[in-house]
Amino acid sequence: MFPSSAKAPLTRRALCAGLALLAVPAWAQDDADFAAFLESLWPAAKARGVSRATFAGAVAGLTPDPTLMGTGVKQAEFERTIKAYIDDAVTEGRVTRGREAAQRWRAELGVIEARFGVPAEVVLAIWGMESDFGRIHGGKDVVRSIATLAFARRDNAVFAEEFVAALVMLDQGLVTRERFKGSWAGAMGHPQFMPSAYLRYAVPYAGDGAADIWGSVPDALASIANFMSKQGWTRALPWGAEASVPASFDWATLKTAVRGFTGKGVTPAAPLPPAAEATLFLPAGADGPAFLLTANYWLIKQYNNSDSYALSVALLGNRIAGRPGIAARWPAQFGLLSHDDRVRLQQMLTERGFYDGKIDGRFGPASRDAIHRFQRSVGMRPADGYPSAAVLERLVRAP
Repeated sequence: MFPSSAKAPLTRRALCAGLALLAVPAWAQDDADFAAFLESLWPAAKARGVSRATFAGAVAGLTPDPTLMGTGVKQAEFERTIKAYIDDAVTEGRVTRGREAAQRWRAELGVIEARFGVPAEVVLAIWGMESDFGRIHGGKDVVRSIATLAFARRDNAVFAEEFVAALVMLDQGLVTRERFKGSWAGAMGHPQFMPSAYLRYAVPYAGDGAADIWGSVPDALASIANFMSKQGWTRALPWGAEASVPASFDWATLKTAVRGFTGKGVTPAAPLPPAAEATLFLPAGADGPAFLLTANYWLIKQYNNSDSYALSVALLGNRIAGRPGIAARWPAQFGLLSHDDRVRLQQMLTERGFYDGKIDGRFGPASRDAIHRFQRSVGMRPADGYPSAAVLERLVRAP
């Protein structure tokens, strides 16, 4: 669980979303500079209540991790088609492991669902996506990894703040240094929480002690559910459902109440509350699968701000719970615009007054809404909000 900003500790993947390419500069490789940099973090650690003894013990003899030097990281959620990502994420093997876990932890999941209001299959799906149900935790020294990344990316305060959060965990006795293991970027345990996320969201399944997200599955599942609950999960509201869109649909809006869509012939594959606000999402354009998404879907994206990830969680949860997968076919020629073309599309939408968000080649709700407005303005049908080559071409020709 990586933070995408200092104020919002999120998930392991969310940090990569904030750092599309992490390249450690060549100048960030001197051990003396590294020691001096760590010492510069003492005031921040002291302000968080960390003792000098804890700080000194953590940094004594610490050297940069050379395996992280010059590391380039690209996030698969944004560099592959959503179909390819889902195909790799929602596999029969993972569904089977999820169903086995559902049976193994049935009693605990029932307690957790009643306590936090988050469906067991959603909690299980996140667990499966983050660590493949505990099979992949990572074995690196979290303190060293985060210290290295904080030093290498002194232009980004996130890792320095995570380093201080790690010291807080040590100082409070929440974890021993020997058990403080995780991924290359410091994400830990079954839910892959970063230290700041652990401090904010990790809870024990029972009792008042420290949550053991490394060794206790119930603690990890309760912590995942607590995270989702704290984001505002609405009890008894489905994340959404696959839907069929009639040829007569007018494409006037992609956001309205469920009853507004059903009144125009859109048919969800599972019951959704008629008054619930919904978004019509077409991840491959009008020729592919369609989904009606409720507010809870967007909360899954708080774990990882990627539609590929969030839809994979939703669909994996469905399969674990015994519901069917996607019924509609994906387009035979479904592809993804290059990163440069995606950036160009956002730039042109901005120049024409349809978009005022971040130009990063990633297409979330704001980008799709901008595309929808542009399509409507020039009479493109279907106005599906999808970043296609046809939309880019039409933008090029638009005055």
